[in-house]
Amino acid sequence: MEFILSQVSVWSYAFAALFHGLFTVYLLVAWRRHARGGFLILATLASTLWAVSNWWFAVSGQSWLFHVANGFDELRLAAWFGFLVMLLMHQDKQADSGELPAWPLPLSMLISCVGLLAVICFALEISVYDTPLRTWAGASMLISVFGLVLLEQFYRSVSDLSRWGVKPLTIGLAGLFAFDVYLYSDTLLFSRIHPTIWSVRGFAHSLAIPLVALSASRNPDWTFRIFVSRDVVFHSTAMASSGLYLLLLSGAGYYMRYFGGDWGQALQLAFLFGGVLLLGVVLFSGAYRARLKVWLAKHFFAYRYDYRREWLNTTQALSGASDGLGMGESVLKMLADLVESPGGGVWLRDANGVYSQQARLNMPHSGVQEHEHSPFIRFMLTREWVMNLEEMRAGHRAVEDVVWPEWVAEMDEVWLIVPLIAAGGLAGFVVLLSPRTPVDVNWEVLDLLKMAGRQAASYFARMQAAEALLEARKFDAFNRMSAFVVHDLKNLVAQLSLMLRNAERHKDNPEFQADMLDTVRHVENRMRGLMAQLMEKTPINQRRPVHLHPLLEHLVHARRHYLPRPRLDEVVMDLTVLAHPERLERILGHIVQNALDATPEHGSVSVSLSGDVNKACITVLDTGCGMSPAFIRDQLFKPFQTTKASGMGIGAYEVQQYIRELGGELHVESAVGAGTRFQICIPLAPDNSPRDTA
Repeated sequence: MEFILSQVSVWSYAFAALFHGLFTVYLLVAWRRHARGGFLILATLASTLWAVSNWWFAVSGQSWLFHVANGFDELRLAAWFGFLVMLLMHQDKQADSGELPAWPLPLSMLISCVGLLAVICFALEISVYDTPLRTWAGASMLISVFGLVLLEQFYRSVSDLSRWGVKPLTIGLAGLFAFDVYLYSDTLLFSRIHPTIWSVRGFAHSLAIPLVALSASRNPDWTFRIFVSRDVVFHSTAMASSGLYLLLLSGAGYYMRYFGGDWGQALQLAFLFGGVLLLGVVLFSGAYRARLKVWLAKHFFAYRYDYRREWLNTTQALSGASDGLGMGESVLKMLADLVESPGGGVWLRDANGVYSQQARLNMPHSGVQEHEHSPFIRFMLTREWVMNLEEMRAGHRAVEDVVWPEWVAEMDEVWLIVPLIAAGGLAGFVVLLSPRTPVDVNWEVLDLLKMAGRQAASYFARMQAAEALLEARKFDAFNRMSAFVVHDLKNLVAQLSLMLRNAERHKDNPEFQADMLDTVRHVENRMRGLMAQLMEKTPINQRRPVHLHPLLEHLVHARRHYLPRPRLDEVVMDLTVLAHPERLERILGHIVQNALDATPEHGSVSVSLSGDVNKACITVLDTGCGMSPAFIRDQLFKPFQTTKASGMGIGAYEVQQYIRELGGELHVESAVGAGTRFQICIPLAPDNSPRDTA
């Protein structure tokens, strides 16, 4: 067997071996242990071995490898025949009576004979090296012709509804068998193997594999979990189209250069530059990409969308803003990309029940508003339709019970209106502009838009609920701060009222006048502090070292006009804590004031200070009416609960909260009719330096 080997044959069969091998591995991984899939794997495996043997022969030139490769070729064809027979048997089992042609017995006998012939040819190739060329070529051509006949019988047995799934397989195998018939007929006619035809055979057979894979992905009953990525198909098609365009461009430039005379080279450069520039415009054109996606979805896939990818894209768009877009723009872009729309607008419902534009993309701002009780909004909420305005305008779908707003007729570019329904309510709606390329809005598109719209509506509803909750928390914080401020003002007013009551009797007393000025000065300083906190000039939780002994002396001295008059027990040493001075004075003053209010004039109220190496303890002891354990447990520290006629019920609550903020502890011991003991323990400041107060 002598003919000229070339580098083309080496690369051709190397490519075929790699391509068939990868496809075989993929089929093995996706195989679900079924006979039809087994025959397909056997065919691709034999094709891989055939390509490897031919590549080895092209590299080394050893004639025995050529016979081995032909033996694997016969096995490969026999495996393809078995795969087609299995498909024919499956079609025969599914055929209704008289609807599809039954599988005739003579055909089965013929298949058996051809299979036997293939095995004999394989044995001849392995055992006898000097088989006559015409005998080998004639037998191989007969097998290839039988492959075409069997393929034709298989295609005829498939119903019209199912031919879409097997058409790529039929075209691929028909090309494979036809190429072999051409090779063997040329060999039989001229008694030699044409080197060029044999060299490109690897490339030719590899071209059938993508068509086989496409049919396998369209037929899940072949028991393969094959997934053809839309991205791979899209980019491969775009790359192949670009390559073909550049080849045509190069050919035209070559023609201009050699037949254009003096202008040839200039025309070639100008033409090539213009052609490459046009290719760049087309490749980056959204309309071109949209048309290519729609065309591929129509002709290569059973469903228009890759739902796994669309679900991930929808989740990604809703989980957070991307590319500098807000929540509304991200949702709008996600919905627009589903139907190749350039953009649109999002209308959301506010607290007053008015729908207004909250986000837009490639669309001018619109002041259009719809009220929640308008007929248009009620129609969307009731029907839950994705409304195609182009069909409405063309009269393809008549809706009698909907009243279209005026702005719908005024916006010619409006195409689809997608309702955003969540928890039985209409959170808003999305208006999409006319698409870049004509899109058939069928049931699949409508269902996908409804699904994505519902998911987007749930996110919008949660976002609005979170914003309302945040606003409510801000109001709650403001109201809480206002309650504390009012509580402080009440105490200051009480001090001024007490001063005014005593003014008539002691207005000529110099000591009273001095006390009055001190009280007014104290009230003025406290009110300025409250104003600063309200205006956020002074942080309410700013802490600094506070010496407790002077603070307690001031508290007791400020209430010296009360009956009973509070007293400060002897303090051996001063202690320092980290706290806000005014706030700490306020909560300690509240405890002392409560003790005075609960104690009769003949009773006693005392304040003491003690401590150890870690904490300072302030104790307020009175002989008043006391409290029951149930009251201390259930009501004392709950806000807005009080037993006083003019009280607000937040003093004890503020005491407990602030002591916890400082990392301290509050202990209460009381009994009805036996008085109350409050003890507050606060951690000492890190640089606390006790000083003698004697």
